[in-house]
Amino acid sequence: MTIFQNIKEALTSIRGNITRTVITCLIISFGIMALVGILTAIDGVESSLVKNFSFMGANSFNIQNRSSGFSLGRNKKRVYYENISYKQAQEFKDRFEFDAEVSVNSNNSWNAIAKRGAKKTNPNTNILGGDGQYLTVAGYDLALGRNITEADVERNSNVAVIGQEIKQTLFGEEECLNHFIKIGGVKLRVVGLVAPKGGAFDFGGDRIVLVPVSLARAQFPRSNQSYNIGISVADVIQMETTAGYAENLFRQVRRLKVKEETNFSIIKSDSISAALMENLKYVLLGAIFIAAITLVGAAIALMNIMLVSVTERTKEIGTRKAIGAKSSTVLNQFVIEAITICQIGGLGGIVLGLIMGNITSSYIGGSFIVPWNWMLLALFVCTIVGLGAGIWPAYKASKINPIEALRHEG
Repeated sequence: MTIFQNIKEALTSIRGNITRTVITCLIISFGIMALVGILTAIDGVESSLVKNFSFMGANSFNIQNRSSGFSLGRNKKRVYYENISYKQAQEFKDRFEFDAEVSVNSNNSWNAIAKRGAKKTNPNTNILGGDGQYLTVAGYDLALGRNITEADVERNSNVAVIGQEIKQTLFGEEECLNHFIKIGGVKLRVVGLVAPKGGAFDFGGDRIVLVPVSLARAQFPRSNQSYNIGISVADVIQMETTAGYAENLFRQVRRLKVKEETNFSIIKSDSISAALMENLKYVLLGAIFIAAITLVGAAIALMNIMLVSVTERTKEIGTRKAIGAKSSTVLNQFVIEAITICQIGGLGGIVLGLIMGNITSSYIGGSFIVPWNWMLLALFVCTIVGLGAGIWPAYKASKINPIEALRHEG
């Protein structure tokens, strides 16, 4: 009997045990959905990180207080270091001699409310203090108006460059340049609008209100404020050299001795992405665990279905063997039947997994993904589950004595 005839026989048997088969297929589908869905979502996260994860531009890095950086390790103790003062940041900028853009900036609030008349934003507006280099270092482009200038910083000017979401919320389709907004009672004239930024994991690239760093110090102070230093190089090839120079220079600014530990961090967007991806392995392990448990349950259910099927079809098996069917033919038929049931469940799980995974990917800004490698892995896993669940019932069926089977009352 050919493999296609075996599959046809398998489908006929499936229709004869439709309820039990559907339940088994659903269990298999759930396991495969968990596996394919989470793996697809992880691919989407990776895609989003590569495309969008950027407090900084592609050729930029930050110097910031070491304890305020990303610490994603499970067993790492958080250690607090000296904040970077405005004086230290400015001294670094003044002494920096490489061909690169240097910005002194600060994060003054992540939950401010911007107002214009009766309109106001949600309490998730990001107030940033910056200078004339900040937009370049942070990877922003101006859509309208002008940037913050050094003159604005020197004069503590009440001016602001706003993000697209702020503009849409407060101005809609109206002109925003040279109009005023208020944040915490501080009146700011809008002089610039940045192009859409987006941001992986909703870090709020379009919800910024950028003001001169000097104004941010005076009007939006934070207790224990630490300043950031952003550096943008012309060519990514210069990144490592510039980062090394910047580290040595800032050690000098901080008056650190040769043997003293560096008490600040050099943060690059790719290092943040790598840290996050490293921690996604726990999500992957969870997906594998869920899939394994459900597939073991499905395998047990499938084995029971196949054993019941062998019992119910004993007379049929005896008849086939009596007219010349080999034991190997019977064994193959039942194994293929088990694998077919698993593949049906697996295909359903792949479809559901693709939908769930891409919904997650879309939500975090990733692109639509068809993970062929995970889909092929899922089909392979289904084949192994079907083989494991079907081999014992198939072996039992192949060893049935045809004479005794013909006497069986089905």
